Amino acid sequence: MDRIPLPKLTASEISSIWASYMADSMSICGMRHFLAHLKDDRIQTIVEYALQLALDHMQKLSALMKLEGYPLPTGFTEQDVNLEAPPLFSDNLILMYIGHMAKLGLTSYTLALTTSVRQDVVDYYTDAITTSLELHNRSQALGLEMGIYVRPPVIAVPDQAESVHDKAFLGSVLGHKRPLLGVEINHLFHNLKRNALGKALILAFCQVSKSEDVKKFFKKGVRLSQKQIDVFTKTLQEDSQPAPMLWDGEISSSVISPFSEKLMMFHVSALIASAIGQYGASIAGSPRKDLVLEYTRLGAEIMQYAEEGALLMIRKGWMEYPPQSVDRRKLTHT
Repeated sequence: MDRIPLPKLTASEISSIWASYMADSMSICGMRHFLAHLKDDRIQTIVEYALQLALDHMQKLSALMKLEGYPLPTGFTEQDVNLEAPPLFSDNLILMYIGHMAKLGLTSYTLALTTSVRQDVVDYYTDAITTSLELHNRSQALGLEMGIYVRPPVIAVPDQAESVHDKAFLGSVLGHKRPLLGVEINHLFHNLKRNALGKALILAFCQVSKSEDVKKFFKKGVRLSQKQIDVFTKTLQEDSQPAPMLWDGEISSSVISPFSEKLMMFHVSALIASAIGQYGASIAGSPRKDLVLEYTRLGAEIMQYAEEGALLMIRKGWMEYPPQSVDRRKLTHT
């Protein structure tokens, strides 16, 4: 009996597969360098699990693309990591980084799953979500055990349910602002945590970068991250809410880069793209007008920064073409 051929991958499916391949090839480089220098056995076990997940993903993603006859991206290889370079991050920072990347993976895999229809792709992303959730839970549990994972703030329990009757609930750009909602605190707190980790990462990359234009780009990223940290911290403190810690002190003094300039630029660009999406979600979840204005303003700044990064990568020849449609106008000379 003849086997029924699989339908062609949709635009969303091949785009998700391609992006996942690029991200996992980058992650493998990072995990291998971390494992060469980690001292804490508990964290090492989690990083080994993360590395094995990325290696398994690469094998499955490669098979999906080869089945489609789609060329594999160059991605990142052993040429993009120097295992002999001294450690750049403390063990604690590595654990927090793993947890953050697991969160990003869950977000991207969920979107990929909900936009996929071919069964083998659906199966792949279903498994990727399950294993990434396990990685997230393991890293968070260890962070709590070690006392380095900062819990989000708590809020008082109301006496009873209450409906909104005053338009002051929506706040104003100037003047009186109502207390923050729990969902607004959540977005502010986690955006602050993400920026604190991102700032430490970019600061470390800036420390080891040997390219002047790349270093200049990273320096701007450090300033931009600090600005956003200050905004979120001030907003939380005005509501008597605690702010999470910074991670700058967890960077080593090494000036020898473990990673290629291309890999570091790609990583920062991926973090920027994630931040833009997070700010969009924060706007949707924050009814207070002043918060919407802040997220919109900060989002515009990082979109400008994202464009600068893209232009720099294009000039350097470091940006690979993602899957795209055929240029019919070029083919028909119109």
